[in-house]
Amino acid sequence: MSTPTGFMEYKRELPSDRDPLERIKDWKEFHRMFSEEQLRTQGARCMDCGTPYCHTGIELAGSVSGCPINNLIPEWNSLVYRGLWKEAYERLSKTNNFPEFTGRVCPAPCEGSCTVGLIGDPVTIKTIEQAIIDKAFEEGWVVPQPPKKRTGKKVAVVGSGPAGLAAAAQLNKAGHTVTVYERADRAGGLLTYGIPTMKLEKHIVQRRVDLLAEEGIRFVVNTEIGKDISAAELVDQHDAVVLCGGATKPRPIGNVEGHDLKGIHQAMDYLNSTIKSYLDNGLQEGSYISGKDKNVIVIGGGDTGTDCVATALRHGCSSVTQFGTHAKAPLERDQMNNPWPEYPNVYTLDYAHEEAKALYGEDPRAFSVLTKKFVGDENGNVKELHTVQIRRYVDEQGRKIYEEIPGTEKVWPADLVLVAVGFEGPERTLIDQLGLETDRRTNVKARYGKYTTNVDKVFAAGDMRRGQSLIVWAINEGREAAREVDRFLMGSTLLP
Repeated sequence: MSTPTGFMEYKRELPSDRDPLERIKDWKEFHRMFSEEQLRTQGARCMDCGTPYCHTGIELAGSVSGCPINNLIPEWNSLVYRGLWKEAYERLSKTNNFPEFTGRVCPAPCEGSCTVGLIGDPVTIKTIEQAIIDKAFEEGWVVPQPPKKRTGKKVAVVGSGPAGLAAAAQLNKAGHTVTVYERADRAGGLLTYGIPTMKLEKHIVQRRVDLLAEEGIRFVVNTEIGKDISAAELVDQHDAVVLCGGATKPRPIGNVEGHDLKGIHQAMDYLNSTIKSYLDNGLQEGSYISGKDKNVIVIGGGDTGTDCVATALRHGCSSVTQFGTHAKAPLERDQMNNPWPEYPNVYTLDYAHEEAKALYGEDPRAFSVLTKKFVGDENGNVKELHTVQIRRYVDEQGRKIYEEIPGTEKVWPADLVLVAVGFEGPERTLIDQLGLETDRRTNVKARYGKYTTNVDKVFAAGDMRRGQSLIVWAINEGREAAREVDRFLMGSTLLP
C-alpha cells in the first residue's frame, strides 16, 4: 500500500492540457504531464483495497469494468509513490506490452471501477501508467529483448494493430519466427491510421514497431492477404496463422435519402486521408478530405466521431456539429441504473468538444437526433441535412424503441458530412477464401479461450473475433491467442 490514508489526505488531480485554442493550430499531442512529486502524490491515493476491481477486466451492463489486460495497478501505484520507477515499469510490463498506447488512448475503465470512486474521486491510474512508460523510455530501460533460442516454427500474423502486435510480441518471446503482414504502407493498424496524431503521435507507434523488429519480428507492409498473397498460400507456408485484421467494414447509411451525394464520407476515410497526408508531406499537397471553410456535420456520437470533430477544427472548418442518437448523459453517476463498478455514464467534455466549445462557445454535440435525409445542390453536392429529435424507451419485450418527436424537425447547413456510426464487422476477403465460420454479427467465429477457428492452423483475435472494441481488449486477445498458438505448436506454453 502507498499510504493507508492517502486517498483521504490528497485530492484527485489531472495534468492541465494545452490550451484548446492553441492546440487546434497544430497536430501534436495535447496532454501535459505531472512532475514526479505530483505523480507520487497521486500514487499515494491508491488504497490497495482488499478486492481491487481496477484490474478485473469484466463486462457489466454492456461495457467493460476494470482493466481487460489485468494490469497490477495497486502494485505499480505503490512503487511510484515510493520512487521505485524502474520496478514500476517492470511490474507494468508483466501484463501490458504497450503501455505507451493504452496510457494515451484507453478510456480507462480501471478508473471507473476504482474503489476510491465509491466515496470520492478515483485514482489517476491512466496518467500514472503513461508516466511510468514514458520515464522508462527516457531512462533507456526499454531495450530489445530477442529470444535466446528459436523453435523453428513459423507464424504469420495478419494485421499490425494492437491485437496483431501483441500476438506477434508474445509469440516472438516464445521463440517462434513471426512475420506480420500489413496492407497499409506503415505498420500499426488503427494505432497509425485511425487514431489522430493529437491523441497518439506516430513516432511513438513507430518506436515500438522498431523495437519489435529489433527483437526479430519481420514486418511486411503494402501487402494485403487475400489479394497480394492468397490466404491458402499463407497458411501453407506457415505453421500457424493468427488473423488480427480488425472489424473495418463501416456501417452504411444507405437507408437515408440522399446518402450518395458528393461531400458525404465515411469517418475513417476522412481521418486516414489526413493522417497519411500529414505523415507523407505535412499536409502540404492537399491530398486529403478537407473541412476547411465548411459546415461539417458528424453523424455518430462515439470516439471516432469525436476525432472527426477535432480534425475538422484543425482543418479550419466554419462550423462543426456532432449528432448522437443517445440522450445527454447525467452530470453524476446514476447509482440505480449505472452503479459502481460499471463504467460511469456521465456527461463529460472530451478533448474535441472542449476545443469546439472554446472556439464557438458551446458543446458541438446534438443529442437524441435522427438524420432523416440529405439534400444536394444542382451539382450533386450535399448542402443541407434534415433531422428530427427522438426519444428512446424500452417496450414490454425489452427492445429499445426510438420514437420521433413531432414538431422537432430541423434543417442544418452541411458542406461536409462524416459518417461515424460504427462497423459491421471484418471485411470478407479472407473469410471467404479460407471458408471461415462467422457468428451472427459476421465476426470470425473463434472459441474464446482457444481462439481457434474451423480451419486448421488458423486462429483469430481482436476486433476480427469480438467486434469493434477497446485497445485493451485487443491487447488482451492478442496475448491470449499467442498462448493458444504456442500451446498448439509446442504442446504446452509458458507464456503469461
